[in-house]
Amino acid sequence: MTGARLKHYGWGREGEGMSAEERAFVLGRYHAKFGAGEFETVTVPGLEELSLREPRVVPPASLTPFCTTERYDRAAHTYGKSYPDYVRAMLGDYGCAPDVVAYPTNETEISAVMDWAGSVGASLTPFGGGSSVCGGVEPQADGIKHKAAVTLDLRNLCNVVEVDPVSRAALIEAGTYGPALENQLKPYGVTLRHFPQSFEYSTLGGWIATRSGGHFASLYTHIDDFVESLRVVTPVGVVETRRLPGSGAGPSPDRMFIGSEGILGVISRAWMRLQQRPKYRAGASVRFPTFFDAARAVRAVAQAGLYPSNCRILDPQEAFNTGASDGSSAIMVLAFESGDHPLDAWFKRALECCADHRGTPEPVEAGDAHLEGAAGIWRNAFIRMPYAREFLTPVAIINDTFETAITWDRFESFHDQVKTATERAILQATGVKGEVTCRFTHVYPDGPAPYFSFHARGRHGGLLAQWKAIKDAASDALIAAGGTITHHHAVGRDHRPWYDRQRPQLFAAALRAAKRELDPSGMLNPGVLIDS
Repeated sequence: MTGARLKHYGWGREGEGMSAEERAFVLGRYHAKFGAGEFETVTVPGLEELSLREPRVVPPASLTPFCTTERYDRAAHTYGKSYPDYVRAMLGDYGCAPDVVAYPTNETEISAVMDWAGSVGASLTPFGGGSSVCGGVEPQADGIKHKAAVTLDLRNLCNVVEVDPVSRAALIEAGTYGPALENQLKPYGVTLRHFPQSFEYSTLGGWIATRSGGHFASLYTHIDDFVESLRVVTPVGVVETRRLPGSGAGPSPDRMFIGSEGILGVISRAWMRLQQRPKYRAGASVRFPTFFDAARAVRAVAQAGLYPSNCRILDPQEAFNTGASDGSSAIMVLAFESGDHPLDAWFKRALECCADHRGTPEPVEAGDAHLEGAAGIWRNAFIRMPYAREFLTPVAIINDTFETAITWDRFESFHDQVKTATERAILQATGVKGEVTCRFTHVYPDGPAPYFSFHARGRHGGLLAQWKAIKDAASDALIAAGGTITHHHAVGRDHRPWYDRQRPQLFAAALRAAKRELDPSGMLNPGVLIDS
């Protein structure tokens, strides 16, 4: 990390945020939705106004060079970026703040913190960039099993250690933030090309631990596709997997740690598969009369084996909310890229698939079509939108998202069931009609990953209960209709009840057995994925 420090409340670094023009646009959309005059606003307490308990444990002298109990560090590591995280932070509720934050610089120091935390009965929460939107980084200490809470921030493990240009892979430390990772790879002419929305404020280790979804809408959709081998520090020792392009030797040990959300160990470094930096691009915005027309075109593109880098669709209201259209049509953001060859044939065939389903490309001036018109407007809104929550929550707007995946044969009925259930829950919870929109983030030959957004006018004093009622109803509908509780946002604590219903029970037993072996005292991120 360089420049200003990250905010203890809000998205990004201190001093960053939406411009006055951007704020006016966002708030204007909500005034139009809810017909409201001035919103009742709560003032968010400043850092010095927060009440933090005295640390329940103090690190020994051997750890003090890289451990701290300072106010900022404890506050900044209390929450992630979920809606309930924002509400509790807005209300000044920092009762779960970690007692100590450790910033190790190597595996020896990681192990030393684990040993000390175990000796004092503390929980240990691995922390990448803190961008979790599902309650995945909140410290846990119940005073009984865990008498204190320690957070382990890996930002000092931030180097590309080695690049193998022949195999096109690199050994990268887990605390490396997205921009620093790409900057270190750039001189070699290669890229990891994994760009989640949180790219600027998240780390390689966090991506691997949460099975992050990234830039590619097809083919290379998850970080899983890029992991060549891992090195993981556990309370009982270090696990290092063999570096191979592929293997049929039993269940993959990498897969046990990819998506483990910090409950089995701390990922310290990984060999990652790389790609050539893109030299060729082709793209367009395509308009469709309906969202389902656009979805059928996406299915045709996915099943044609064209593998676009971007094939996202926005329903008409989603497109309107971001300024990408006037709300009369659905939009597809279509793009191809390659570091090796021109893409004219692939792009032409994709547009033919769109035309078969009433899709019309949007005319653009000469230049990069994927950065112009509706596609460019949506792309900018997508990157900037996380900054909005820090001023929308204080005016009691409930805006949140949930994403899933479903097979094509069930998609249309699934979409309608989930949308209807969520809209009904908003009305019941708030007494005011809300709004639910949908877009696709990733697509596969056998199904899409729909991403829903919901917007409601809440009430101060009841925001958490209202949000929970809506979230519960949406999650119940996802599971009942056959979808997954999450496609790329991980499980954390917010999704646990539905993850418990989705996963096979014998698999849960096997996962608990792995945790007992690797983390005998159950110190690592308790409450996530399983109960010890």
